[in-house]
Amino acid sequence: MSDRLRVLILCTGNSARSQMAEGLLRHLAAARIGATSAGVAPTQLRPEAILAMKEIGIDISNQRSKSIDEFMTQPFDYVITVCDNANQHCPMFAGASRRIHWSIEDPAAVSGDDEAKLGAFRQARNELQDRLKRFIEDEVERID
Repeated sequence: MSDRLRVLILCTGNSARSQMAEGLLRHLAAARIGATSAGVAPTQLRPEAILAMKEIGIDISNQRSKSIDEFMTQPFDYVITVCDNANQHCPMFAGASRRIHWSIEDPAAVSGDDEAKLGAFRQARNELQDRLKRFIEDEVERID
């Protein structure tokens, strides 16, 4: 493969799930994949997402929440939605050859003490990591 695949990961607020997925994908396959994330209604990066990623040695603290509008004219090989709301409101990307949807529970919606909240972010991170590893194996490595 001569060029890296371009992957856009979408969520509602681009504050946790899509941000963690962007960091994971860059960590797992930076040589083969150009990853970015965006939100249909962007807010700001959640500190719990930064902490959950830091626990596994990935620093996403310099990432920022971005609007889907920033990417509407850019071509992507894959568009991956990681929440149901983004899946329902995702516009068509003319250059995207494949769209994938994963319904990942929103860790920011979990109530309780700080440990319970962080646990939800860890769970989302782990599920995203497992799915992205399979994505790389199933979708990317077969193209190489």
